[in-house]
Amino acid sequence: MRFIQTAVLILLIAAIALPGQAEFQAGAAFRVITPDPLLPVSGGVGTPSPVSEKKGDLFVRALVLADADTRVAIVSVDSLGWPAVLGDRARARIKGIAPENILIGATHTHSAPDAYGFPDEAGNHGADLDYLDWCCTMIAEAVNEALHTLQPATLKSAVGRAKEGIAYNYYAPELYDRRCNVLQASAKTGPNKGKAIATLVNYAIHPEVLGPNRGILSPDLCGPLYDRLEAQGAGMALFMNSAQGGMVTADTRREDGEENTWAECIRIGETLADEALRIIADAPVQATPSLACFSREIGLPLESDLLRLVLEHSPLGYRISETGKVYTRLNVVNVGSAQLLTIPGEALPNIGFYLKRKMPTDQAFLFGLTNDAFGYILTKEDWDSFDRYRYITRTCLGEMTGEVYVKEALELVKQAAAPDRH
Repeated sequence: MRFIQTAVLILLIAAIALPGQAEFQAGAAFRVITPDPLLPVSGGVGTPSPVSEKKGDLFVRALVLADADTRVAIVSVDSLGWPAVLGDRARARIKGIAPENILIGATHTHSAPDAYGFPDEAGNHGADLDYLDWCCTMIAEAVNEALHTLQPATLKSAVGRAKEGIAYNYYAPELYDRRCNVLQASAKTGPNKGKAIATLVNYAIHPEVLGPNRGILSPDLCGPLYDRLEAQGAGMALFMNSAQGGMVTADTRREDGEENTWAECIRIGETLADEALRIIADAPVQATPSLACFSREIGLPLESDLLRLVLEHSPLGYRISETGKVYTRLNVVNVGSAQLLTIPGEALPNIGFYLKRKMPTDQAFLFGLTNDAFGYILTKEDWDSFDRYRYITRTCLGEMTGEVYVKEALELVKQAAAPDRH
């Protein structure tokens, strides 16, 4: 009888505690994924280039958000891209979060090992499959730890114009989105009350200051970004890229024509970090933000001969349907006053501008290269229309990629309705 009474008492205590679990919560964790020994690095289609040194470490960084009904993981990987075939391998090792609620994006550093398994003309590839599988384990470990460390949290989110000298468009210098989006979760209770748990920076830029041909493995400008944010008390730092396609790159233009070095990575990364901290500083604290996650699978027609070659001959086992489509998952996450939308590749800036204009909040975040990394995403008007876009046309799935993606994305945004207004 005493055992039964004790069991009932425990259940009653648990029931009383349940309402507290409805609070918004956040947890963060990271893992280092720098290969040892170092591996060749990839900046795109082709054979990876050998390296002899590293500048900074490569990371997996995970932020988990939760309330009574929903859990969402946002994962940033220091890689050129992180295809869904690898993402799903990591998702299968994560317990406690629905697979469709795990958003995995690549920072797009051009100085990390090949994660696509790019084949050459003979069908050979330079990807280290054991390394990639280990990275999947590290993703799962980071998410599981972040989930284990969930704590009551508040939220701040803000969007602001970042200063010049960080990015520019190599094809059309003024055609890029200068807005920097910032999301910050902080402890709501306990001895660390008010202290940041994590700060996420969302900005459109190619981290290719060093590039793949310098003999250096590196997170590029993202490394100094992480270091600066964390040194300034911003909690664990994450970087999620945005609509940086065609060709929004790091602004390393200098009159003296000097070769770009790690010092330039530091300048750009720290400048972006300082701008993010400035933008988020005076944002209002959201004490009880809501959280909701929506997803859908979409099919994109595969017309590019180059990408078909990659998908068919990569050792990773990409899937192409009998109708000649590749399928990928889109996510929309409403968190407080912000809305997050994923892009399965490198959308051109005009697509990014259009999506943000159509999203029902002035805090519209676009997570590029997230859940998949299917090359460039162009509108049908831009696809193969002029010489400047010849390369990005070759590395785009097809003429209708942009049309299909935008239509499906905005339908999912409509399904998600508007985020909270705080």
